Amino acid sequence: MDLAYIPSPSTGVIHLGPIPLRGYAFCIIIGVFVAVWYGNKRWIARGGTAGTVADIAVWAVPFGLLGGRLYHVITDYQLYFSEGENWVDAFKIWEGGLGIWGAIALGAVGAWIGCRRRGIPLPAYADAIAPGIAFAQAIGRWGNWFNQELYGRPTDLPWALKITEGANREAGLYHPTFLYESLWCVAVGFFVVWADRRFKLGHGRAFALYVAAYCTGRVWTEYLRVDEAHHVLGLRLNVWTSIIVFLLAVLYIVLSARLRPGREEIVERGADAQKAETSGEAGKDGEAAEEAADGGPSDAEPEDAAPGADSPKDDAPEAPEKSEKPEKSENGAGSATKG
Repeated sequence: MDLAYIPSPSTGVIHLGPIPLRGYAFCIIIGVFVAVWYGNKRWIARGGTAGTVADIAVWAVPFGLLGGRLYHVITDYQLYFSEGENWVDAFKIWEGGLGIWGAIALGAVGAWIGCRRRGIPLPAYADAIAPGIAFAQAIGRWGNWFNQELYGRPTDLPWALKITEGANREAGLYHPTFLYESLWCVAVGFFVVWADRRFKLGHGRAFALYVAAYCTGRVWTEYLRVDEAHHVLGLRLNVWTSIIVFLLAVLYIVLSARLRPGREEIVERGADAQKAETSGEAGKDGEAAEEAADGGPSDAEPEDAAPGADSPKDDAPEAPEKSEKPEKSENGAGSATKG
């Protein structure tokens, strides 16, 4: 009898009338919001303006979703185009199936378009959003839990994942590879944040560090998985992809550090002027508020003064008349009058 395990949800979709609410889609959407929110904070800290990350994400996110789906369909084409399968299922993204490699590759194309339109460097933008992408992946992996997919080998560990009987799966207890990868992505995100603060990474090196660190963990989780996949020289295709991408990311870090040491001083032109203008307007608003609280400008004449009332000047003592001739000092010279 199994005393402890991670249960799987009985269903991955809840119907709100005719509208289906899918757990997989919710995880993807929440992950995107987290990535944009945290990326915006890092972009502002780097000297950019608020809203730039979201504006570019309008291009990057759709491209990323399309790239992720294309990678999955191409590498697992037998699920959609083999005999007995329905090719229309290739468009059902809500049922799961997004490849991170395609999402990053095509998402970078969308981000490049957005950066070109805003006139900012793509490497600086990539550095700002790198940890947020890792956190988004951590959230998105829970979508696999809702769909009961991408689990590992059978195990009797206390944290085993219980899978129920279904299409293309057998009931049993398996390694929760979705959980392993989710925790790894959280660790990668915090690692990139620490390294960026410690070494002042720039020119895309923070993003490359995220890619390299993620690939390291992906090799291990991919090795545990038992779902159907293509193999090359005895290894799953995604293992080879992780190894190649890891080497490319490390090579980029080394070459970039030699060719472009340090970090970009300006990531978004006009950001300082916009911040100064905003601060100036805030200062004017503050002065106007102070004047309103004090009853208006100090040199204004009181409007409700009674007619004929003596002004403060009338009650002031008259100044003594100046002598026409300066007094002579003991030595006979005129004394100087101080102003």
